[in-house]
Amino acid sequence: MGKRAGETAGGDGGSGEPEGAATPTRRRALWVGGGLLAAGAVGLAARDELRHWWWQLPGNDKPRKPGEVDHRGARWVAASPENYRRADRPADYDVDRVVVHVVQGSYASALRVFRDPAHEAAAHYVVRADGRIAQAVRELDVAFHAGNRAFNERSVGIEHEGFVDRPESFTDAMYASSAALTADICRRYGFPADREHVVGHVEVPGTDHTDPGPHWDWDRYLRLVRAELRGPGPRPAKT
Repeated sequence: MGKRAGETAGGDGGSGEPEGAATPTRRRALWVGGGLLAAGAVGLAARDELRHWWWQLPGNDKPRKPGEVDHRGARWVAASPENYRRADRPADYDVDRVVVHVVQGSYASALRVFRDPAHEAAAHYVVRADGRIAQAVRELDVAFHAGNRAFNERSVGIEHEGFVDRPESFTDAMYASSAALTADICRRYGFPADREHVVGHVEVPGTDHTDPGPHWDWDRYLRLVRAELRGPGPRPAKT
């Protein structure tokens, strides 16, 4: 988690006209082709932008119930609205990533700072050493957890109690409970349990964080996630 994990937007690259001489006919063809391509790009951009705001019109957003959770058995502990952005995922933003974090502290301290509006960061979930799971932000919404706006919009963030330099932080109960949660997320959004789609905070572009650190056992974790996916379905989280 660290000091802050808000949203940082990346820049867009550009491209110029190809170099070299061209006949007037060729120039006209390039211009017309470029114009058609530009119109197509504008159309796609407009459609994508429409996805991001249509749900805000009355009656279009998904129904919400106070205290409702996305992972069965998780305990609801609401983050401050300043630490996430209301959305309607996956209708407006596709979800295809899980980002694994380590708190650098306790379960209780993570939930405390997520409730603090001045913190400007929160993850969707926090997993305790004994396997208990708290949900602080609905998966519908964009939590400020990765330090990268595009990753925030496409991912679910899971914090884990403990410290990156203390391997004893990562208990059997924590691995099992977190793996069941990640499998549930993969199943619901339809993306695979692999290292492209289940990543550490350290792998997010532009981050200065190192979690989950060298002691997080990725092979073990993904084996557990895949075993859960082969099972009959989500099981209750420890309460």
